[in-house]
Amino acid sequence: MGTVACYAGLSCRPQLRLPAFRIICSSEVAVSRRQALEQLDKKLAEGDEKAALAHAKDLQGKPGGLHFFGAARQVPQRLYTLDELRLNGIEASSLLSPVDTTLGSIERNLQLAAVLGALSAWNVLGFSPQQVLYFSLGLLFLWTLDSVSFDGGVGSLVLDTIGHTFSQKYHNRVIQHEAGHFLIAYLVGILPKGYTLSSLEALNKEGSLNVQAGTAFVDLDFLEEVNAGKLSATTLNRFSCIALAGVATEYLLYGVAEGGLADINKLDMLLKGLGFTQKKVDSQVRWSVLNTVLLLRRHEVARAKLVEAMSTGKSVGSCIGIIEDSINVSEI
Repeated sequence: MGTVACYAGLSCRPQLRLPAFRIICSSEVAVSRRQALEQLDKKLAEGDEKAALAHAKDLQGKPGGLHFFGAARQVPQRLYTLDELRLNGIEASSLLSPVDTTLGSIERNLQLAAVLGALSAWNVLGFSPQQVLYFSLGLLFLWTLDSVSFDGGVGSLVLDTIGHTFSQKYHNRVIQHEAGHFLIAYLVGILPKGYTLSSLEALNKEGSLNVQAGTAFVDLDFLEEVNAGKLSATTLNRFSCIALAGVATEYLLYGVAEGGLADINKLDMLLKGLGFTQKKVDSQVRWSVLNTVLLLRRHEVARAKLVEAMSTGKSVGSCIGIIEDSINVSEI
């Protein structure tokens, strides 16, 4: 509101009091966001997922905050046909039926090397048939022990470690796969809380042989709805897209997905557990595939920079900062 001041001999004129304001420069925004994300990392490191999620939601849409957290522009939800997916350059069979040929090849080569090594040792060292039998029984016992006690964790750890060490293709694919999960989760509004890129790294962080490489999320809302016995369409859509983000990323980069079978199986189990008919399952999966692929294509630059950050072990907050800096508002 303005005020009117009258003085003798002068006409009365309104004097306006303009509100004070200042322009926020980009450097201030960068500092503010960096500090906010450092606080986010701190809360995640403390294991306070509820506080971390509240902090992230409080930063949504604010100057110097998180503009793209949960801000993804998504396709309308309806039943899409396979032909419609093909018109968008998506061959569902190449995306939804991953076969890890790289690790499979490494495993076969290891088995062949073991057999040849055993034969060479037998000939060179002069092992008796009885000694060979005992050795074979020992290996069989160790394999059975791993399968029963560790659910195959030791074997998976060894195979994964060899894959990362000797196959650059496998190593790169795993990083791309997890970056896809991370990016899509952030864009649809699910907060990532950590990631690992190998079974050995997962063992060091989690202390368990049964944990493979992967991206973990703050899924409090999902668990709350599951415990209440009712999963909302919004929550289901988010987690469907996240589950398929890894295979979708591999498909876009390599033309076929190799990893991610466990992700697809978990999604299938969830949909069947909700009592979905096959038609409804197809509808949910096809929409999720289309939506996820289009998001990944639109934000290719952000995904590529995220891969670089994750490959060097950047924190969750740093990865989020890179996503925020890599996306233009016009792309959302």
